[in-house]
Amino acid sequence: MNQEFITAIDQIAHAKGIDREKLFDAIKQSIEAATKKHFGNSGGNKQIIKVDINERTGDVKVFSTKKVLDDEDVENEVLEISLTNARKINPIIGIDDMVDVEITPRDFGRIAAQNAKQVVIQKIKEAERQKVYEEYSIKLNDIVKGRVLRSEKNGYIVQLDFTEASLPLSEAIPNEVFDQSETSAKRTFYLLTVKDFNKNEARDPKSKGGAQVIVSRTHPDLVKRLFEQEVVEIKDGTVEIKSIAREAGSRTKIAVHSTDPVVDPVGACVGERGNRINLIVEELNDEKIDVVRWSEDPKLFIETALSPAKVLSVELNEVETEKGVERNAKVIVPDNILTLAIGKGGQNVRLAAKLTGWKIDIKSESASQPVEPQTEE
Repeated sequence: MNQEFITAIDQIAHAKGIDREKLFDAIKQSIEAATKKHFGNSGGNKQIIKVDINERTGDVKVFSTKKVLDDEDVENEVLEISLTNARKINPIIGIDDMVDVEITPRDFGRIAAQNAKQVVIQKIKEAERQKVYEEYSIKLNDIVKGRVLRSEKNGYIVQLDFTEASLPLSEAIPNEVFDQSETSAKRTFYLLTVKDFNKNEARDPKSKGGAQVIVSRTHPDLVKRLFEQEVVEIKDGTVEIKSIAREAGSRTKIAVHSTDPVVDPVGACVGERGNRINLIVEELNDEKIDVVRWSEDPKLFIETALSPAKVLSVELNEVETEKGVERNAKVIVPDNILTLAIGKGGQNVRLAAKLTGWKIDIKSESASQPVEPQTEE
């Protein structure tokens, strides 16, 4: 190594926010390991190897710590040194003392430089990973903006402000198509996972080293965060989001409640002429969103959760089971509303059940009427 190399290390440490002393300690440890490998186990015992780096000039020296013996008692010159030779290094040294003897190999500057370069590269990677972790760990379970760079076998790569994130196929909205051009608009993502690779957290073996940041477009809380962003009354706590049921890419139901009787929670979320909810629908690839009023009365809550279907009656039944309380609701709707209440593929009733926490059984008005026995005249 030379002075130019030291200057370069100083510049890198400053630019990447790496502690200079820690960087030199790591370089020293790496060179010591390389030196021990270079010298092997001479004399049947491992040598005590020390490395000294002049942090100003870049000069590197290697020392072997040896035991001082009488001249005639030296048997292993790798681990021992005669008193005569030892006093050439330190005039006041005595028998059985330990002395550091320089054994720097002739071509050691090249070996040291190679090891230092590898350490610097590794420390830069660690510093960048730490920066990413510190930047995004505080945003965990929140939303971030990003642009899809490219598609891969198991998902997409998303460019965030400070790193590339992974959007797995399981977290992507079905049938959503991303514009992957450089001028494409940024989309909103839910920050699902942030891994600290410097603490040896497991990486995804299916990807190149594993993504440090994982994002989602399907998580129900993505909808929640978007409403918090667009609706002032939610942001200031006047309107509360009580529950969300989502089938990403198709439909979402969200139950809201107002702590102020003057404020209509549904109207606040929808906005004037739908200006608030339309922004969210557009962000979610035109996903349908039903905003319903939450109620502590489960019957009333179930009725609103099944909107836009009209409900005639709700009968509740709670049963104790080994797994806990099973909550069942029998719902009666007009005959001509049955299909709407159930929804395409059962989606409306399925989302309503998830939203309310009640298992819902829907029947038409005619099907719920008892059949009167006919008598022969």
